[in-house]
Amino acid sequence: MATVTTQQAGQSAGANPGPKRQPNTGRFGSSVFKKAVMAVTGIIFVLYLIAHMVGNLKAFAGAETFNSYSEFLRELGEPILPRLTVLTIIRIVLLVAVAAHIWAAFSLWKQAKRARPIAYQTKKRVQQSYASRTMRWGGVILILFIIWHILDLTLGAVNPAGRDSLPYGRLVEGFQNPVVTIWYAVALIALGMHIRHGVWSATQTLGHSNKRRERALNVFATAFAVVLIGGYLLIPFSVLFGIID
Repeated sequence: MATVTTQQAGQSAGANPGPKRQPNTGRFGSSVFKKAVMAVTGIIFVLYLIAHMVGNLKAFAGAETFNSYSEFLRELGEPILPRLTVLTIIRIVLLVAVAAHIWAAFSLWKQAKRARPIAYQTKKRVQQSYASRTMRWGGVILILFIIWHILDLTLGAVNPAGRDSLPYGRLVEGFQNPVVTIWYAVALIALGMHIRHGVWSATQTLGHSNKRRERALNVFATAFAVVLIGGYLLIPFSVLFGIID
């Protein structure tokens, strides 16, 4: 009996080589907290994107209207607050939201990878759209796009019109280049895919979804992303084809 017991103990030791690493379940290590961070920061981005799109569409009203709108953003809060104060606060909030969004996304990815060290032989595609499967590389494209957008249209550092040009001039000079317009279109399509999946995921994370609502939420998320990105794509292609000049 002692021999059997020793063998069983050896088999048991082989089956359990060591204690498993416990996941971080603290307040900030919780996957629920990280998903909530992604949802809240995503909402901030969406609200900003809606306002930004509406402002961009003023380009159809001409150079004077578009430049006046750009100047209004810089003067927002005057005379109570110094020039650029409100715009600077908005930029800081967006920067913090971007950093938090990236942190949460990367942390969740690492957490999921640790929980499943051996890859599935067959990838599961249930409740997984093309957008959700490409969120990571889409996020990389968007980071590069944001950097380029700031250097191009905000600062004018890589724009043909130069740093001292007016916003409308940078808009027209930039999008007259087909390569730049195509690059913006690719990035905006990636953004649309990101938004479509993000809107759907946010409603799941914040508890506003169930099996009955999933189909309606998918339709809403897709329609919202198409309308938003369509509004953004109008500007570069209108410049490229001479509608805005």
